[in-house]
Amino acid sequence: MRARLSTLWIVVMFTMLYADVLSFLNAGFLRGLMAGHAEGVPVTPLLLVASAVMVEIPIVMVVLSRVLKPAVTRRVTLVAVPLTAAFIIGGGSAKPHYLVLAAVEVVCLAVILRQAWRMDTSPAVSRPAG
Repeated sequence: MRARLSTLWIVVMFTMLYADVLSFLNAGFLRGLMAGHAEGVPVTPLLLVASAVMVEIPIVMVVLSRVLKPAVTRRVTLVAVPLTAAFIIGGGSAKPHYLVLAAVEVVCLAVILRQAWRMDTSPAVSRPAG
């Protein structure tokens, strides 16, 4: 279960990255960035910090999914998924490439949420030796 969650977070992370890379290929996008805006939104230091924090969530979840106890993993995942989904949906673009990749990200997040919800969080029962 841990490896599956971590792998799904990797898929989300790389898909987010690729969506941004493809955006740079749109005509005029880089020109807009050089002028201080991204699709009409001013690029401010606060926006950059907020974006950095939101992008860091899937990166950190790759590791946390593997190292935290199942009960803690479930709780952290139940917070991380909606935050990441809100960032993807609210901070995205209406360009076709972004919509396709955002759909992949949201589906992966739904699977992550389902896996975390179904995760066995009961403490392992140890059997007496012998």
